[in-house]
Amino acid sequence: VQLQASGGGSVQAGDSLRLSCAVFGRTFSSGALGWFRQTPEFERDFVAGISWIGSGTITNYADSVKGRFTVSVDNARKTVYLQLNSLKADDTAVYFCATNTGRTDSHPPSYDNWGQGTQVTVSS
Repeated sequence: VQLQASGGGSVQAGDSLRLSCAVFGRTFSSGALGWFRQTPEFERDFVAGISWIGSGTITNYADSVKGRFTVSVDNARKTVYLQLNSLKADDTAVYFCATNTGRTDSHPPSYDNWGQGTQVTVSS
């Protein structure tokens, strides 16, 4: 299984970015995919996630990003997106995507496969 995260960049506060996580080598619409972020000072924190449940999906968000970040899916491209709106300086981090075979979980050890990370830098 390989995950390829992309879409990071350097922006101003209030701007938007869209991160992508392309999934290779596994059944796409099963289990869960989570987005995490990490800074040098802190552990890897849960940002948002999506779980495939039956024929539908469930999304979850950290309180700090609710109303600003949105997870979406393109099944044809086997890609999960994280739309980042109204960015703040505190959102600066390396963003990772990861998959597991269960449901969205905020704990990194619950995830089996990780992408390489993409840097998001927000200037105030």
